[in-house]
Amino acid sequence: MTTSFLTDYLAYTKDSEVPTSFHRWSAIAGIGAILERNIFIPHGHSHIYPNQYLMLIGTAGTRKSTAIKLMKNLLKQAGYNNISAERTSKEKFLMDLAGDDEDRPVDENILDKNLWGSATDTDSEIRSTFIGADEANDFFGIGNLEFLSILGSLWDWTGPPYSNRIKTGKSVSIPNPTVSILAGNTPTGFSVAFPPDILGQGFFSRLLLVYGEPNGRRIAFPRTPDPQETHHIVTSLQAIKSYHYGELTYTSDAEKLLTHIYNVSSAPSDMRFDSYYNRRFTHLLKLCLIVAASTRQKIITERCVVEANTYLSYAENLMSKALGEFGKSKNSDVTHKILSYIESKDGCTLKELIKLVSSDLEKTSDIGDIIRKLATAEKIQTVQGIFLPMRKKTLTDDKHGTTDLSFLTPEELAVKG
Repeated sequence: MTTSFLTDYLAYTKDSEVPTSFHRWSAIAGIGAILERNIFIPHGHSHIYPNQYLMLIGTAGTRKSTAIKLMKNLLKQAGYNNISAERTSKEKFLMDLAGDDEDRPVDENILDKNLWGSATDTDSEIRSTFIGADEANDFFGIGNLEFLSILGSLWDWTGPPYSNRIKTGKSVSIPNPTVSILAGNTPTGFSVAFPPDILGQGFFSRLLLVYGEPNGRRIAFPRTPDPQETHHIVTSLQAIKSYHYGELTYTSDAEKLLTHIYNVSSAPSDMRFDSYYNRRFTHLLKLCLIVAASTRQKIITERCVVEANTYLSYAENLMSKALGEFGKSKNSDVTHKILSYIESKDGCTLKELIKLVSSDLEKTSDIGDIIRKLATAEKIQTVQGIFLPMRKKTLTDDKHGTTDLSFLTPEELAVKG
């Protein structure tokens, strides 16, 4: 079997201050982008494609931009030129995605598509773009729910061309729109850009939040990769792009396991992710496509399903931490600040907390309510006047064999939910 691109990519990026999870999910986003609609899974009356909507979440200095820019550069080297502008408007984005035929780069695999058949539902024309926004708020804007709603619709668009009338009065028509997103943000930046209303909005249910923490490495002079190593990664992306056109099928064991996962999925403990969990199975199927493509398999095996479900379960275990206290109360930003401080210090006094947030609150007495709520939610505990973080969740293998933690690195497993 061909070596997994995901494994090769983590080896390529191992000497880095970037959290491993950010490199892993950047690779997943890159595979989904370069595949466009080349492969799919039939699902009822529609098809599921491998494009991803991912947002890397971490404190400032967690090297989110490094991970995103590296993948964007590698995609360009591999011949994928449909990169969205880093700052745009809803109208300009749609116009760029619609494009004029003479302005679009020629698909070097168009001959293969004509010979072997296209993966799309209508014709061979695909309008795709990769949004590599290391500063997510620059791209999405602040509170731009209309733009987010459009992006939500484009995540799994199947059928006739997408049509929209923009402010100029001009109508745009986009055949087979295929959008991939790899963005970066901090918990605070997320709360600034997105109003709590987004929690029930379609875009949020389609967005995977990938949380990461500094890995502790300090590298003053990062190693420049050998050109042969970069060449291998680039040619692997090119090979993934053209290895297959059309439907991927399941083995019977893979189908049984997917059915089991679908039937045993339970409601999230954090109700802010209720809308996401309604689409969890679709997220899983998209990841199954990615995992299969990473080794250029044309059949989704049981191993593919376990690997994909492990990655997804890992991200889900940390999504509440990625979101912080967003959407929970009027002082959610201050609550997150207090919780993050307690966790970073591994314990602190009330005097320290008052000094930390006194200028952020209308009344200093509000800090008492915040601390009581955190204690009730079992986020913190008090021992002899010292505030300590509660013991954190650790992802464990489930007894049904739907996850396998050997697919993750020790660094990833060290991050607790």
